[in-house]
Amino acid sequence: MTAQKGNKARLTSPVTILAGVGPKKSEALAKLGIFTLEDLFFLMPRRYEDRRFPKPLSQLTPGNTECAVAVVSEIAERNGRTEAIISDESGNARVVWFTDRIAEFVYEGMRLALYGPVNDRYIDFPQFTHPEFEILYRNKTPTLIGKIFPIYPGTAELTQRAIKKFVDTALDTYAESCLKDFLPERITSRYKMMSLKDAIMTVHNPPDEDKFIRARNRLSFDELFLLQAGVIMRRRAFTGKYHADILKPGKIFAEFENGLPFTMTDAQRIAVYEILQDIEKPYPMNRLLQGDVGSGKTIVAIFAMLAACDSGVQSAFMAPTEILAQQHYMSLKRFLDPLGVKSALLTGSLRQSERNEILSGLSDGSINIAVGTHALFSEGVKFQNLSLAIVDEQHRFGVLQRGNLTAKAIAPHTLAMTATPIPRTLVMSIYGDLEVSTLNEMPKGRKKIKTVSLTPPEAKRVFGMIREEVSKCHQVYWVCPVIDESERDLHSVTEAIERINSAMPEMRAAVLHGRMNADEKSRVMQDFSAGKIDILVATTVIEVGVDVPNAAMIVIQDAGQFGLSQLHQLRGRVGRGDAQSYCVLLENGDITDTGRERVMAMVETSDGFELSERDLIQRGPGEICGTHQHGVTDFKVADLIRDEKILILARDEAKKLLDDDPNLSSEPDLKKEILRRLGGVLELAITS
Repeated sequence: MTAQKGNKARLTSPVTILAGVGPKKSEALAKLGIFTLEDLFFLMPRRYEDRRFPKPLSQLTPGNTECAVAVVSEIAERNGRTEAIISDESGNARVVWFTDRIAEFVYEGMRLALYGPVNDRYIDFPQFTHPEFEILYRNKTPTLIGKIFPIYPGTAELTQRAIKKFVDTALDTYAESCLKDFLPERITSRYKMMSLKDAIMTVHNPPDEDKFIRARNRLSFDELFLLQAGVIMRRRAFTGKYHADILKPGKIFAEFENGLPFTMTDAQRIAVYEILQDIEKPYPMNRLLQGDVGSGKTIVAIFAMLAACDSGVQSAFMAPTEILAQQHYMSLKRFLDPLGVKSALLTGSLRQSERNEILSGLSDGSINIAVGTHALFSEGVKFQNLSLAIVDEQHRFGVLQRGNLTAKAIAPHTLAMTATPIPRTLVMSIYGDLEVSTLNEMPKGRKKIKTVSLTPPEAKRVFGMIREEVSKCHQVYWVCPVIDESERDLHSVTEAIERINSAMPEMRAAVLHGRMNADEKSRVMQDFSAGKIDILVATTVIEVGVDVPNAAMIVIQDAGQFGLSQLHQLRGRVGRGDAQSYCVLLENGDITDTGRERVMAMVETSDGFELSERDLIQRGPGEICGTHQHGVTDFKVADLIRDEKILILARDEAKKLLDDDPNLSSEPDLKKEILRRLGGVLELAITS
């Protein structure tokens, strides 16, 4: 490959530009997500093998993976295997390969470099088991050992050697022309950063640990800095481009505040104050209200909606499921009806006549507050003056769905709410363009839920625990991961209801799951809320929003199957009344180590923020916050747990730079890179 061809290449050039990459190889690389030179440059090794220091045979440690250089003393084929004795100045070792072909080209007296697992000693020798090896003719310098080797994600069609060859060819031929620095020189020099090209070269061929860490930190900073700069630009463009209604609290707001039958927490008061500060400005609020289960987010949202009512405009309250929308609607009505505020529930299951009546009230402004599912942004829904949009459990909606709701107004104030506490690093990165209010206090008098785990042999105890709770006139949730029996050997709703009816025929039990129609689900929830059902056997449809204060116990079957945040949300269905509440986690027989970790974490703590940090470590940010859909957290190098300090530094530097140069007029390469990497998500900010 000539230098001239190298100079013509771009990051977006296809991998077929490389020598040796034809149709078959490019198809195999595509399975790894590698289509361009950039994909190959940023194919980060999943781990490294330190083969720098060969050991004398006498110092090989069983249980480790080691490397050595030795001479073959004996070699023979035995029962389809090849066995050899190797020697160096310190002693001997045995080698076993699970093939009889090795002896065809390895002979006594040959010098070998070896790398592989060392097992327990064989007689008096340590033993290599099926190691990689290289024949060292004429004292050849080994290539198999002597340095740190990257190990890449692989496929059946591509060996590690082939992938490494393609990476090295791309680096040797095109790194100089393609990998150009885009960070401002004032930042790279201040922190003595490696160049982008050197950082990429180093992570693929690290000479030592210190240089590898410097290279990794540079690439992590790049990703986090670009994201922070992008979200700051998006936020500033949004607030500068749109004008919003100024909302101020008045008579209705004051009447509600004075009539509250309980004392708000300090955190709730602060959140209300922060929201009022936002909505009294002439540009759209964009705030996230996060709080643990039961921390009182709905009351805070009501204050915001009443300020809108006092200002003569409408509010929309969107929930991800019909059950949750119905729960919110019933809860809101209790507070709103005495104030003369008219609200309506809009879901997909309404009869046409009911829907038409609500649509008419929304378009003429007679309905102040609309509560609903995604039906709120369906075709035909028109508001007279929608000025406040509240999105509950916002991570369950796609970006486009949230955008469709806010598109029903010119520039509504937006309040996103979540009962899944978001780790600090995620708030700083993914939600960097949102203001954040946090409810970190629980209402006074709320008792801590007692959580226990039971193994399969202990599971029968749960029936006695249920009888005790029902005898106190309390109710119970019983949650299963699936509706019917499945091949995965998970406990199902149908199986659980049969067991409960057989073991406790005196109990009033009912089922609730996603296959039931809206009327059936509504009827069951109303009966449970009214105390007509003792045990509600359900899937995770009850995970969020369901509020029955008399429910004092929840049983979760196959608990290790659920994510930590989901388990915490399910536990939050109880503990909403004055009684002591319980969460019982039933393990299945083949629970995984990860599942067991989740169960133990639930037993150890009830702190939603601590659990969210553990969940982030286990699952990653995209799963928790639903951000894989638009690529914001698809970091190739950065890790939000490990790199928190780098994230803080990147955020601070991005803010300083944009304070001095809001449009990045002096940094065209950086501006271009932000748009190239983050694409349409940030296009509004970059192009405005």
